[in-house]
Amino acid sequence: MSDTTSATRVCALAELAVDQPHRAMVGGRAVCLVRTAETEVHAVDDTCTHADVSLAEGEVEGRTIECWLHGSRFDLVTGEPTGLPATRPVAVHDVTIDDSGDVLVAVKEK
Repeated sequence: MSDTTSATRVCALAELAVDQPHRAMVGGRAVCLVRTAETEVHAVDDTCTHADVSLAEGEVEGRTIECWLHGSRFDLVTGEPTGLPATRPVAVHDVTIDDSGDVLVAVKEK
């Protein structure tokens, strides 16, 4: 059995501004999408592992996202916390940009 679900179209790449987090529901799961470069998009679980709030309301710097509530920071590539108070990582999901410019996300199963 695979550890990811099949990829789901979430939006067009043009709908995502660089360094602006975007919340989306993928297969009933809240995901935070972040476009960090012209053709680079990351997807992580949208819930901070420290305070149970939306990461999509946070700030992006490079390839990290900071939770707006207590300042926990997460690496968008690995999901690992890079700033306290969070100590547990967020799940990272596979992102593909297809030939038509659509962003597809395959969420990892819990």
